[in-house]
Amino acid sequence: MSRQPYTVEQVADLLGLHVKTVRGYVRDGRLRATRIGRRYRVAREDLEAFTGQPVEPPAAETAGTATRSRRVEVSCVVQVDAIGVEETMRLSNTLIALATGGTHDDGRLRVETIYDEERASLKIIILGGAESGAEILRVITTLAGERV
Repeated sequence: MSRQPYTVEQVADLLGLHVKTVRGYVRDGRLRATRIGRRYRVAREDLEAFTGQPVEPPAAETAGTATRSRRVEVSCVVQVDAIGVEETMRLSNTLIALATGGTHDDGRLRVETIYDEERASLKIIILGGAESGAEILRVITTLAGERV
């Protein structure tokens, strides 16, 4: 098995993220990487530390021919306006618990929240499988649906 470090593109493919998102994690220091020339390389150990679980090597590393299976993924940002701090905490904790606590259609679901207290606005970032994303959107609609 090859011990070559991963490119940012390979990390993005492994995690189901956009390349720009991975580069942002590297620049923010959330994902450790080495810069070689103008490109970043990520060691397997650093990627496993970032994800908290063993990383499956890309198919090209494990076999002579790469095979891909079809995945449908979602990435979206939901904005909830006119929401207070307490309601934000309840909603955020519920969504993060759902994302980390259950089994999902493809094993990947990530939810992050950002609250702007001055504007009383909550942004929810969802990354993952389509079914899991739809489930999270239903929960958001139920818990923070429009009030008349």
